[in-house]
Amino acid sequence: MRIDMVSEHASPLAVVKGADASGRNVHVAELSQALAARGHSVVVHTRRTSPDLPEEVELCPGAHVRHVDAGPPEPLGDDPPPYTDAFAENLARRWVQDPPDLVHAHYWTSGRAALGAAAAAGLPVVQTFHALLALKRLRDGAPDTGPPERGRVETMIARRADLVVATSTQEQRVLRERGVEPDRVAVVPSGVDPERFRPEGPTAPRGDAPQVLFLGRLVRRKGVDTVVRAMAGVPEAELAVAGGPGPDGPDDGDEAERLHAVAEEAGVADRVRFLGAVPREEVPEHFRAADLVVNMPWYEPFGITTVEAMGCGAAVIASAVGGHLDTVVNDVTGRLLPPARPRALAFRMRQLLADPVTREGYGFAAADRVAARYGWETVAARMERCYERVLRVRGREPEPVVERQGALVAARAHGPA
Repeated sequence: MRIDMVSEHASPLAVVKGADASGRNVHVAELSQALAARGHSVVVHTRRTSPDLPEEVELCPGAHVRHVDAGPPEPLGDDPPPYTDAFAENLARRWVQDPPDLVHAHYWTSGRAALGAAAAAGLPVVQTFHALLALKRLRDGAPDTGPPERGRVETMIARRADLVVATSTQEQRVLRERGVEPDRVAVVPSGVDPERFRPEGPTAPRGDAPQVLFLGRLVRRKGVDTVVRAMAGVPEAELAVAGGPGPDGPDDGDEAERLHAVAEEAGVADRVRFLGAVPREEVPEHFRAADLVVNMPWYEPFGITTVEAMGCGAAVIASAVGGHLDTVVNDVTGRLLPPARPRALAFRMRQLLADPVTREGYGFAAADRVAARYGWETVAARMERCYERVLRVRGREPEPVVERQGALVAARAHGPA
């Protein structure tokens, strides 16, 4: 089938070019490549952010990225929708002339554009939010992100889309509570590349002290300050913080500075190393080198870095929120703890660092779980069934496809043409 992805603010090319990509960039890139490898034709529509970008770039055989002109050709944040209408008008013109079988929108601004454009061509729309404001508000005092209308628009999109694909059962439950019919919400997780994120492979250099790792974007909701404060109760260990600032708010560029101050205040500055953004190809090496990988956000739509760490056989401690509730089996593949409780985290970190047998058992079980459930080929097959379900409801029988042998491997090896 022909699938048009809409990812207004997250280009999949950021991943294949080795940029400091968010989980959404990774998800769109990997899903598109995996669907193309299954024989589908995929076009990802993303906003042009540079005048030098070509109109279309091949992501892999069967998948292309199309740069849509909407507003000035320069980078913008995630939640400034002044050019979303222009983006939608561009999509509508294309789809009226050359319609795909269905549209899959990623994030709320993309959903708003996709629904308006698809209506003109009579196309079904599948929606994945990746971050849902209603879930962010579950934590008292959590700052809202985006313009005031975001929550209302998300609800409208969820009720109008043919199918909402949630990345966790918690998100599925919240969508149902907000009036989305149960048969119009499905759960399909994000995934990992099992060839890259596996236990076997090189490890990053490390010292002799026990090593704790946080790896992710430095935004407040990730709860990195909880991990830093917990280090005061784990005096024998060192913490490596790997990641750069993210797009979630105007002050995110100051988060590293704030975390330095937290480390000083907690008296652990001499045992906390800030590595900055790590090239994506080096990420597995850091997971394999760590004795513990800790990820304690107070809100997490899926938690792709936790699953990537599990794929590398790392022992993980994660907050009991969002996708972690699905991916981490407590006391089998890792430990789940409430967020924002540094003393409780310190206790579990001390306990696991003193117990290499349990850590090894978690790592083996985690790697097996990721290989069985979260490889992109498996995720793409589940998404394909969602698309087929939508088309059948619309009275259209999906055409059989032929897999492109080696297309996914070639895309990961060589990047875009």
